[in-house]
Amino acid sequence: MTDEQHLPVPASVTQATAPSRPMLDLERRPGSDSESGSDRRLAWGSRSDVGLIRDHNEDSYLCRPPLFAVSDGMGGHAAGEVASSIAIHTIAKEAPTTADSAQLGAAIEAANMDVLTAPETGRGREGMGCTATACIIEDDRMAVAHVGDSRLYLLHKGALVRVTHDHSFVEELVDAGEITADEARVHPSRSVITRALGSDPDMYADHFTIGVEAGERVILCSDGLSSMVTDAEIEDICVTSASPQVCADALVSAALIAGGHDNVTVIVVDIRNDGKEDIRRRGRRRAVLAWVGVLAAFLAVAAVVLSLFINSTFYLAPSGDTVGIYQGMEGDFLGVPLSHLVEETDVPVASLPEAVQSRLSEGISVESEDKARTTVEDYRRQIQEAADQAKETADTLKSSGDQGGAAS
Repeated sequence: MTDEQHLPVPASVTQATAPSRPMLDLERRPGSDSESGSDRRLAWGSRSDVGLIRDHNEDSYLCRPPLFAVSDGMGGHAAGEVASSIAIHTIAKEAPTTADSAQLGAAIEAANMDVLTAPETGRGREGMGCTATACIIEDDRMAVAHVGDSRLYLLHKGALVRVTHDHSFVEELVDAGEITADEARVHPSRSVITRALGSDPDMYADHFTIGVEAGERVILCSDGLSSMVTDAEIEDICVTSASPQVCADALVSAALIAGGHDNVTVIVVDIRNDGKEDIRRRGRRRAVLAWVGVLAAFLAVAAVVLSLFINSTFYLAPSGDTVGIYQGMEGDFLGVPLSHLVEETDVPVASLPEAVQSRLSEGISVESEDKARTTVEDYRRQIQEAADQAKETADTLKSSGDQGGAAS
């Protein structure tokens, strides 16, 4: 493996799984590498081990969320690992950034051409090849592309589902009903691959998209796992392992304990957030914003209507010692006055009848500014008439007094 394909395992990774299952200390094994990490949507762990028989590891893998891939090299020393490394490098370069299975399949097909032409530039040798299984997980969709017998499983509600279909001779026998899946694992021809990268320029990759959801677990592996460990045991380990890295280590450990006849590589990805809650949250936010918009529009309309109403309303009330003409409504809203003084007249409030003074103190509504001015003129006329009448009365009394004095 190269640094481009994987990074050293973090020291904090714990090697543990179900208490009753034996575990190997993979951290101290030479030729054993891992990578783990997490983000807001996914958590992943991986483990690649040379096994107990081989002296070199021909597997390569890629953990570059949301893209994950496994490739199992074929062709012997200095060839198989080159083929798988080229495949992973090309897939990483050509894969789409979204869950587009057709483009992901095209990336594997591009990797096939790179493996085929590599010997021309001195990389590897003629006849080398590899498998490739890759996926891109985007929200509640997973694009899968696949060639060979490396597998992708999905753990859904505690049940393990094999998503990919092996391109192998024994898989064809299983499909034909001639052998069982358990018999295929130990069949003498189990290593015969019917489709692989590096064998045919016209090779094509199977590709498809499936739905996924939060809480599901995705497993990619080379046949070093599936040929040594039954699907039932893989399911049991996946169900009982707390984290992706723990699960990957437990699966590799199980393959080694079963014999470790081949290189074994496992990637485990937990779907933490499938985006549905984000969609619901955005929906709620849009609904709130819509209601806020409706409320704002209502308040704006109400404000316009209120403004028109206020601007068309007038009343008379005291302004100091005289009668004032006001536009608007008497009072205030949240401390903001709803009216303003249009004119302070010279009509003294004290000169008006007490009944009128009482009404003025409460505000006398009028239909318009012209009506307000007419009313003020009426007040002024009434005051003048009262003054004239008082003067006339005073003059009459004085005249009567003068006549009485003259008579005596």
